[in-house]
Amino acid sequence: MNETPLHYHDLVDMAALLRRGVLSAGELMEHMLERIERLDPALHSFAFLDPDAARRQARNADSLLASNAGGPLAGVPIAVKDIFWTADMPTAAGMPLHRDFRPDEDATVVRRLREAGALIFGKLQMTEGAFALHHPSIDPPVNPWGEGLWTGASSSGSGVAVAAGLSFASLGSDTGGSIRFPCAANGLTGLKPSWGRVSRHGAFELAASLDHAGPMARSARDVALLYGIIAGRDPADPTSWAGRSDPVEIDAAIDPAALRIGYVPAVHERECDAELGATLDEVVGVFRSMGAMPRAVEPPALVEGAAQWELLAGVEAAVAHAATYPQQSDRYGIALSRLIGLGRDASAMDYQRANLIRMALRDALDALLADIDVLILPVMPFAAPTLERLGSLAEDPDANTRLIAFTAPFNLGGQPAICLPCRPASNGAPLGFQLIAARGREDILLRAAMAFQRETGWHRRHPVD
Repeated sequence: MNETPLHYHDLVDMAALLRRGVLSAGELMEHMLERIERLDPALHSFAFLDPDAARRQARNADSLLASNAGGPLAGVPIAVKDIFWTADMPTAAGMPLHRDFRPDEDATVVRRLREAGALIFGKLQMTEGAFALHHPSIDPPVNPWGEGLWTGASSSGSGVAVAAGLSFASLGSDTGGSIRFPCAANGLTGLKPSWGRVSRHGAFELAASLDHAGPMARSARDVALLYGIIAGRDPADPTSWAGRSDPVEIDAAIDPAALRIGYVPAVHERECDAELGATLDEVVGVFRSMGAMPRAVEPPALVEGAAQWELLAGVEAAVAHAATYPQQSDRYGIALSRLIGLGRDASAMDYQRANLIRMALRDALDALLADIDVLILPVMPFAAPTLERLGSLAEDPDANTRLIAFTAPFNLGGQPAICLPCRPASNGAPLGFQLIAARGREDILLRAAMAFQRETGWHRRHPVD
């Protein structure tokens, strides 16, 4: 093994080490459990951990590996966001209301990871119901790059655990940016697939037509491997995509000169703070140095589209929580209560007006992405946000609309987006940007992301313990 600490190996590389017998799944699990015991009391990334069950899984994996059996993830420890059902662990979705819920089956995405050999050994903390803030009774996860930095929402624990070397990858969910925000804030790579590409069966709903499930990891290669495992038609989810979803070769090459790349200079100059704008210019320059010919494009009205997100999400959240809200509203936190209340108060006419704007946005994005392969955008409009700066989100819809202006439109439209680390902020905190492609084009999106990471090393940074 090279000098990379065991816990910071890429998922792909760790799976190869286990298959070659360089170390056992049991040894790796002990290493991870010791690290979690030492670091997570301060990071608060885990919502549930069963060390004895984790060790049993590792022993079973070693038996399979000894007989040259097991899938592509055999023996690799992966913890998942606590929004996904797990038959052997509780699933609370960040809500004390559900802390005792033990489903009788795994979510489809969890089952597919297990079938590939992954050791699903813990559940990771998240904001309440996958909205903006953690429930007041929960200790929020702490960003390992700095305790004053935002962790991202809602897959906060997933971002922290993978960044801190407590899990080799995770599953997240993304309704308005909840995979991409934690990846940008923690220096990770994360994919929000096209809507329907990955089954949502066995995942708590926030807003059914906006929710996406996807992988979070340290590299685009890892994300490509995970996506190939979890994607595909699921009879248990009637909204899952019936079309083909072929795995993406993790070492697939792409000629950057053949990539049609778009970027939006006005976003860099006027919609982002100066440091982030300069970093995005650098990202464009990297693609240009690789032989691509990025060109300026004009996107549709992203902010206007994002401004519809809360009303649409609120109505769908009100439906999702109808069994417990308002009957048990006293057990909800302020942010999720406000969103559900907005949805319950909305008129059918308001909802339809927002839907019409959504449909126009989706069609305009489809037209733009038919003319280019990938679009470069920021994840958020400022560099390395602090907890203090993000504290207004629960009570200021305008601040929230600005935050989600570059993420929510692709939940509304259903296009795939991948977050990648770029040059860190001047204070050393992570920064991320995103690439977006046409619906169903995860293949070109992942190949472009892998090409970018072969050229740069920013995804290899990790925090110091």
